[in-house]
Amino acid sequence: MSLTEARFHDLLDSVQEAVEDIFDESGLDIDLENSAGVLTVRFDNGSQLILSRQEPLRQLWVAARSGGFHFDYDENEGLWICDTSDEPLGELLARVTLEQAGEHIEFDEL
Repeated sequence: MSLTEARFHDLLDSVQEAVEDIFDESGLDIDLENSAGVLTVRFDNGSQLILSRQEPLRQLWVAARSGGFHFDYDENEGLWICDTSDEPLGELLARVTLEQAGEHIEFDEL
């Protein structure tokens, strides 16, 4: 079953807020900007991590130095799952943060 527009936006608002909170609590030297549904994480080395909503597809897209990733929401798991690798969002965020910032951060709840 497809997500309704309202549910999609609620889920994205929640996940972006959770990502912001985790980065805020991490102590990393980063800049966070959340504007028009796009969350941009700028690491101190100049690299970026971008989470954006793709409303027509009901997907969350993540752009990182290592590539672009598209996530669908799995209602049964309660997680955003990559549509090509089946990697949960939290695992991808931990991996790309380590690759781009050299720091390990847990995104377990995602």
